[in-house]
Amino acid sequence: MTRRVVFSEFGDFSRLRVEDGEEIHAGPDRVRVRVAYAGLNPVELKILAGGQFMRPGLPSGNGNDFSGVIDEIGHGVEGFAVGDPVLGGRRFFAQADHVLVDPDTLTRVPAGLGLDVAGGLSIAATTAIAAIRAISPTTADTVFVSGAAGGVGVLAAQFARAAGARVIGSAGPGNHDFLRGIGIEPVSYGDGLWDRLRTVAPDGVDAALATRDIDEVKGLIALGVPADRIDSIAAGHSAADLGARIDGAAEARPDDLAHVAQAIAQGSIVVPIDSVYGLDDVASAYQHLDGGHLRGKILLRTATAADAGPLLDL
Repeated sequence: MTRRVVFSEFGDFSRLRVEDGEEIHAGPDRVRVRVAYAGLNPVELKILAGGQFMRPGLPSGNGNDFSGVIDEIGHGVEGFAVGDPVLGGRRFFAQADHVLVDPDTLTRVPAGLGLDVAGGLSIAATTAIAAIRAISPTTADTVFVSGAAGGVGVLAAQFARAAGARVIGSAGPGNHDFLRGIGIEPVSYGDGLWDRLRTVAPDGVDAALATRDIDEVKGLIALGVPADRIDSIAAGHSAADLGARIDGAAEARPDDLAHVAQAIAQGSIVVPIDSVYGLDDVASAYQHLDGGHLRGKILLRTATAADAGPLLDL
């Protein structure tokens, strides 16, 4: 038997439950991963509500990001072995004790990167790197990142900083010192944000990552940020209609995730863990995510994570 998170009707996080399913095995050209951690992403709340374009059939599994250890390999698989620590994505099925995946979609967990951090990387890392690539920050730029302490924002802000830009990030006051510690200038979000940005960047903002709604994109354009140097990861075609970019995980390059994982392992990029929940507490984890004010990623820890032993601290 394998446990997994499922939902049978669209709604909010209260629809999520954990059920026992039949044990799964790796068929030809597939591997089975014993999941240690599964990351949460805001897009999953939209999918759960039934309003996202990636609308699954019901009943459905849940989640995308995972990390774990390969424990079974199907015929024809080369390049991986039982015991290899890996990370990746399995759309609608990641939040489970085991997942079956195409090995071509997996990334090895490098030495120095724990399975906990690795478990929340797939969507956030590829979204952040594609978004920052879309706005092409340079050493001459001042870049604004909204939600700069969140899962995508904290990575994107550091990528822009690594490109040499001055980076200003919005966050709650409780995250300001953290942002300063990684080279990001914090401003408080909420009412008066645009006035605060004008004060700290009197010469203007050259490019921006918008992680919230269409009103944020409109506010950035009104601030004078060129529309084609704004990337929105939440407002979709409404942002594109205003001339903004909407690059995200779909535009990532095949080796982006491996490069980010290596950068984190080497310590040049920091990804904090906001909190860790057990699989049975999945509804509470999403309630926390829905409430915002996060620092980094929220993770689910499976029962099998305890069996991963020293791999948790690679």
